Amino acid sequence: MNQTDDQGNAPHDARPVAGPVSGPDAVAADPGGGLILPPIAQVPAGWTFAALAIGLGGGLALAFAAPGAMPQVLAVAGPIGDLWLRALQATIVPLVAALIFTGVFQTVRTASAGGMARASLGWFLGVLCFGALVALNVPTLLLMLVPVPQSAAAALRASLGGSVPASLPGIADYLKSIIPANVIDAAANDHMLPLILFMSVFALATTRLAPVQRDALATVFAALAGAMLVVIGWVLALAPLGVLALSLSVAARSGPAAVGALAHYIVVVTASGTVVWLAAYPFAALVARQPLGRFARELLPVQVFALSTQSSLASLPAMLGACDRLGLRASTAEFVLPLAVALFRATSPAMNLGVVVYVAHWYGVPLTMGACISGFVMAILVSLSSVSLPGTISYIASVGPIALAMGVPVAPLALLVAVEVVPDLMRTLGNVTFDVAVVAAVDRGSARKREPR
Repeated sequence: MNQTDDQGNAPHDARPVAGPVSGPDAVAADPGGGLILPPIAQVPAGWTFAALAIGLGGGLALAFAAPGAMPQVLAVAGPIGDLWLRALQATIVPLVAALIFTGVFQTVRTASAGGMARASLGWFLGVLCFGALVALNVPTLLLMLVPVPQSAAAALRASLGGSVPASLPGIADYLKSIIPANVIDAAANDHMLPLILFMSVFALATTRLAPVQRDALATVFAALAGAMLVVIGWVLALAPLGVLALSLSVAARSGPAAVGALAHYIVVVTASGTVVWLAAYPFAALVARQPLGRFARELLPVQVFALSTQSSLASLPAMLGACDRLGLRASTAEFVLPLAVALFRATSPAMNLGVVVYVAHWYGVPLTMGACISGFVMAILVSLSSVSLPGTISYIASVGPIALAMGVPVAPLALLVAVEVVPDLMRTLGNVTFDVAVVAAVDRGSARKREPR
């Protein structure tokens, strides 16, 4: 099956990621300014999930039935999993730097397209900020009520590895670290927040250049992003092998605790997305002035279709139909919905940052104010920049930089990506629901501006 576009995924034939091409404020597709995704190697999520199940089952069988063979098996599985994890980590910094440039560049160009584009981006940003706040609170509350068992957490930490900072910077050191003296050094040391902020400012400055220079830089970074996507696609094509090796090692060392911890993770992270999904209904009622019962009724077929396809992009025709039944203007829906599918993933900050908050509790990393600010900013920036990427790629490209920015180990992501197929259902559900809700809000705001005074 195809991965969803709800962390930014889409069917991955080569195509430009650009704004919509219809409506009163339409943004023309411009190959010089957009990211053209090359064919990317992609293993269906079912294979990766199956590898996880086989690895966990094999590790448990090894631990209980043949403990004497464990050293020999782990001597092979351990290095395989570690090599795959290292290859995955090596792709994060260059991929994210290129995607941030391309995403910010495209967002600025979209905002210049007209009032409807700016209104849409304003609502997108507001919802993303809300989702990031949800992630900083809901997982922490749930982990206070139902914490990860200490034995399971310790066993998984020992199995997966990952370093925790020995000391935490004070607020003065944190503020100084935001602006790097050497951006190359920041990238080399995985200091993601200063790197991302630098790339964002650089992308903004690029929009002020002459068209020929501006488009040349945009093309270079789009090409860099495309090449890195091919590389990470090659690495992730080996995900079943890497996940099999990692999960076998984890289960052999930690026993049944590994299975319980993964189930606990799924529940906590999915809860963050659920809060965002449910928030779409009062948003539609209070902001867009849509009758709540009617909105829920008209969205139900869209949600069923979205869950069956696990793709916001594939659900676009169904969302357009729902907008028509809700009485929204076709010109608004035909502009805002494609823009939302390209740039707006309502649940991404809540669930991506929620993953990092969960791993922070898992590894005992203190969530200081500086770390929370870093995670908040990073979650929003990577959400706007992870344009139409296949699922596992988007997961690593979105969650990885947030973890690095907050000083949280990224090693667990190599295992957690295998169970992302389950939380991804909530991503899809929340994204399509908020997409239509934002269309309704933009349509109401546009109608009010047109009313005679």
